[in-house]
Amino acid sequence: MPHKEHARRRIPVRARARLDSRGRVSSRSTSCGSAHARGAGSARARMTASLGPLEVFLRSLLKMSVERRLAFSIVQFLRDQTHRGTLNSDEQESLEVAIQCLETTFKISSSDSNLAVPQPLTEIFSNSIYMNDNVSIPDISPSPEDTERAEQLKNEGNNHMKEENYASAVECYTKAIDLDLRNAVYYCNRAAAHSKLGNYTEATVDCERAIRIDPAYSKAYGRMGLALTAKHKYPEAIEYFKKALMLDPENDTYKSNLKIAEQKQKEASSPTATGLGFDMASLINNPAFISMAASVMQNQQVQQLMSGMMSNAVGGPAAGVGGMSDISSLIEAGQQFAQQIQQQNPELIEQLRNHIRSRSFSGSAEEQS
Repeated sequence: MPHKEHARRRIPVRARARLDSRGRVSSRSTSCGSAHARGAGSARARMTASLGPLEVFLRSLLKMSVERRLAFSIVQFLRDQTHRGTLNSDEQESLEVAIQCLETTFKISSSDSNLAVPQPLTEIFSNSIYMNDNVSIPDISPSPEDTERAEQLKNEGNNHMKEENYASAVECYTKAIDLDLRNAVYYCNRAAAHSKLGNYTEATVDCERAIRIDPAYSKAYGRMGLALTAKHKYPEAIEYFKKALMLDPENDTYKSNLKIAEQKQKEASSPTATGLGFDMASLINNPAFISMAASVMQNQQVQQLMSGMMSNAVGGPAAGVGGMSDISSLIEAGQQFAQQIQQQNPELIEQLRNHIRSRSFSGSAEEQS
């Protein structure tokens, strides 16, 4: 009896069902509950009749699709966090468990590419919040102690940047931001660290925040241009480099990066561009390519690969390992060589692209604020 009384007390009055002799909820409900159920059923029936069975079905499918796509985006975001290199083993494991739970609950997996959306979740969020003119970063003045500590953290982050320890730099800048939310320099420096890690979306978000705090901060525009160029958004990058130059007309770095972005935009829109994504003539004249190619030639496997393809490209035997060290052999192969290497070893082409992208911009040697 105490068990049944306890069960009754926990069930809300309006939804209370009768309990059988064993204290279980029976199928018979109270008159109040029955009336409520009849009212709800009538409402559903009226809605179904007005919408039609097909429309109700389609709406339920749409809702399910939206929820699964949102869950897929959340899982993508969590996976990105696990690859940032800033989490300890316990945090990494916690995120992996969360990913598994979401995938099980919503019946999704990383192979469900049909659920992907055009923008990452962080970009959608930043567009909704930080780029909304009606939403501003909280205007909270830090204490003198917090200001001093934030500067120390910023300097630590700058040292990590010099040591190419970019994940630790992000961590230091983030801690500085937590202490001083309205310091544009901290966001801009963190953007530079994110770019070094390949987190270009996060870099653009931080640059946007820095610009909103200080619209006259030229370095934020310049770093935004770098991040957008890395994302192949050349028209937007060009506009930001131009804004940076308006604020700092004598800055040679901005001038150089603007020219590079304009050239990349021209190559991307050129009808004569090759399927490789770059113009061969400009590639072989690029010092970064020459440096990269010379470095690659020291690899034994690459030398063997090149020797075989060069034999086909020039119609004769390869010059041998010693000859392959001479970059002129690569230039003579020209377009045919590039097409063959794209077909037989696309990973090498991607390596060349990444190397040129990372070394072409003057921002790589830029000092932190």
